Amino acid sequence: MPRKSPLIIGHRGAPGYRPEHSRSSYELAFAMGVDAVEPDVVATRDGVLVIRHENEISGTTDVAQHPEFADRRTTKRIDGVTLTGWFTEDFTWDELATLRVRERLPKVRPSSASFDDRQPILRLPELLEMIRVGSVEHGREIGMVLEIKHATYFEGIGLDLVPLIERDLRAGGWADGGSPLIIEAFESTVLARLKRAGIAASFIYLIEAAGKPFDLVTRLGRAAPDYVDQVTPEGLDRFRGEVDGISVNKRMLLKPGNAIVPDAHARRMRVFTWTCRPENQFLDARYRAGGGKAAFGDYEAEWRAIAGTGVDGVFVDHPDLAVALLR
Repeated sequence: MPRKSPLIIGHRGAPGYRPEHSRSSYELAFAMGVDAVEPDVVATRDGVLVIRHENEISGTTDVAQHPEFADRRTTKRIDGVTLTGWFTEDFTWDELATLRVRERLPKVRPSSASFDDRQPILRLPELLEMIRVGSVEHGREIGMVLEIKHATYFEGIGLDLVPLIERDLRAGGWADGGSPLIIEAFESTVLARLKRAGIAASFIYLIEAAGKPFDLVTRLGRAAPDYVDQVTPEGLDRFRGEVDGISVNKRMLLKPGNAIVPDAHARRMRVFTWTCRPENQFLDARYRAGGGKAAFGDYEAEWRAIAGTGVDGVFVDHPDLAVALLR
């Protein structure tokens, strides 16, 4: 029997062509045939969920060009990492609404950067409605993979993301199972809380190739398990029944001899992977070609190798390339 092709998930829309998380990035992903799109959510000071990859926004907006916000630039420690810039939690929504989005990787994706400074930041309810409209327009049901960013950090500063996410999902009609919804996070505790709240979704635990989950570091300190320990058979056993699957850094699937997918499938857990990108800069060394970091390497071979593991879904920056190759 032929193997089923993996779900193709537009990672932040179609950021290979438009600035990530912009309206045009998502609309292009819909048109290119994705099965679902993946937004990241962070919060404003007044509790509005906005679609940004990180709460630090100097690289993805024009905030540095707004002199009225110059005094908001600061240094913080987020999940154990020191960052300097502008942070969503220091702005109200009305203030963030004055900003415009930018390409995060302008040297790698100059064509996308040509769309800088044209589009505002999206709120989660706006994207929920965009997906609904896009599904009707394109004649197929488009799903959402909602990634929760820095849940422990936000809770620690008095901005608990769980009730904010529940509010927006219920108001938008996404909480009762009527729309294909997946919720993912690098912190399992926030997934457990949303599951207990009765949100009808598949819950996917994100796994990095190195490091420890910050929620467990906060609770257990040095005793917190490494991410890699959690994809062993014993680690997967601990999460069976708590989450519906895992989403791993693609480097883990490309490592020779790994058994992540069959081990997870044996426990009835789905496996996703991130992020499939065609540029040399992001490819495994075996698949790079000449022409510099921004040139396309042999992405077809890498993506076929990933699909060949039997993975259930792939996150992609260029949805048209993935649809052509994998579907």
